Amino acid sequence: MSFAIAQAREILQATPGVLQALLSGLSDAWLDANEGPNTWSPREVVAHLADLEEQDWMVRARIILDQGESLPFPPVNRERFRHTLAGNTTAQLLDLFAQRRAQNLKTLDQLALKPADLNRKGKHPALGPVTLQQLLATWVVHDFTHLGQIVRVMACRYAQTVGPWADYLGILSWRKGENV
Repeated sequence: MSFAIAQAREILQATPGVLQALLSGLSDAWLDANEGPNTWSPREVVAHLADLEEQDWMVRARIILDQGESLPFPPVNRERFRHTLAGNTTAQLLDLFAQRRAQNLKTLDQLALKPADLNRKGKHPALGPVTLQQLLATWVVHDFTHLGQIVRVMACRYAQTVGPWADYLGILSWRKGENV
């Protein structure tokens, strides 16, 4: 499938509302569930998403457009949210994510990208040359990755209690090593 900014934007715009609908008003038992040591809870995923809206996507898009490959992207601290957003409630994190995402989408619109812009390159510190199209597509898939992660973590709270239906619930199949 070919990349289209308008279609990517649909997902990027929808993600905050999806998270709001899924997580608002839930108890801490749901929001703090995780898959074990060194894994993230739904609340932590939202904090991570809110934090990356500030330090990743648009920062890197601007570097590609303004500096190209001459200025490598600054490294992203995936765990920075633990310090910068500590103490925020889930409601505050959801609101912050929605605000930051809306601002980034406004900025994206203001860039008025042309098809040729999507082929412009930047330099990732670990991956080397990457295009703006790849960065924007990754932004979308990153949303899907974390939406899937949140749903999986929440579903697995009941993995041991669904009984014989477990074999029919694909979201639980990762526990058997089928879908890691």
